[in-house]
Amino acid sequence: MARNSIVIHAPPEDVYAVLSDADSYARWVVGSKEIRGTDRDWPRPGGRFHHTVGAGPARIEDDSEVTRAEPGRRLELEVRFRPAGTAHVTIELEPEAGARATALTMTEVPTGGPPLRVWRLALDAVTHLRNTESLRRLRRIVEARSARA
Repeated sequence: MARNSIVIHAPPEDVYAVLSDADSYARWVVGSKEIRGTDRDWPRPGGRFHHTVGAGPARIEDDSEVTRAEPGRRLELEVRFRPAGTAHVTIELEPEAGARATALTMTEVPTGGPPLRVWRLALDAVTHLRNTESLRRLRRIVEARSARA
């Protein structure tokens, strides 16, 4: 399991607005190359967005599905990049500084794929590093959007 936290200087509603924009994932999630489409139900439970991840010839087309959504508070996704693996991602938002800022915690737990048992510690460490950079990118996007509003 990889757990990352960051403070974003924008209210939780602004953070959730970016999380609800499936197209933004290609800009902030490290390894995501493009969003190929979004279900009408996105970001409600059962809604999916279809993505391409990887680099060069090692590209995987799959999807991520919302398993739980609480606007302004929480988003849970089943992230798929098969056959390499699957993961459950939980993003929790807590207001800070009188709701002018947001404490965001992202937890990613591998749920499938060949390396689970043998490579779990190494996988968690790499995922933690990747998610550190992803959350920095997310913070830049949210804060830029929030400043324009």
